[in-house]
Amino acid sequence: MNTEKKPLLSLRNVGLFYKRKRGVFGEPFWALKDVSFDLYQGETLGIIGRNGVGKSTLLRLIAGIIKPSTGILINHGYHASLLSLQLGFIYYLSGRENAILSGMLMGMRKKDIKAKMDAIIEFSELGDFIDQPIAIYSSGMVARLGFSVAFQVNPDILLIDEVLGVGDAEFSQKSALAMQERIHSNKTIVLVSHHATVVQQLCSRVVWIEEGVSKAEGDTESVLQQYHQFLDLI
Repeated sequence: MNTEKKPLLSLRNVGLFYKRKRGVFGEPFWALKDVSFDLYQGETLGIIGRNGVGKSTLLRLIAGIIKPSTGILINHGYHASLLSLQLGFIYYLSGRENAILSGMLMGMRKKDIKAKMDAIIEFSELGDFIDQPIAIYSSGMVARLGFSVAFQVNPDILLIDEVLGVGDAEFSQKSALAMQERIHSNKTIVLVSHHATVVQQLCSRVVWIEEGVSKAEGDTESVLQQYHQFLDLI
């Protein structure tokens, strides 16, 4: 762990539960139980773990979408944004209108989205389709628009949940390369991925979450080794 720099974000024994509708009072389901780590400027922190262990919930906590039930999450004044594809898309609106709406939902100002609209259209390769209702788009076109809008969001801390390549094969490669360039440009990023190769290539440090608990934190190679040893035993 980096002890020289002040962290942007600190989690100490963070837990989060949801109430399940069962009986009179509802039975709590603990999505996270005890998670602790720090996030530092300019690093790409990988979050690994099996399906259903709370990784996506953790990103929503860091983004400020939900608050912890227990423990402490300290944000030292930095804006964290979850890269959300197709956030708020309404199918009877045009691509341009959806781009503005989606960008605003991700925390951008309307005038800033409009200023970046040419870049969104160019990257998405939608051309004149940008002013057509997205109801007539193919699924690939919708994915291209979603990524192109989300990619314009430039927060202090970018949170990525398994989104590195979207759309058809050619655009998937293009979007993955664009994300990798951003990751390597001294941005502060938290990346959730099931792919060990992606984590190994892109992350400088890793936190392993198991059953809502942070089991290990440290350099990428050592934590991945511990994680794979665990998987071999189950």
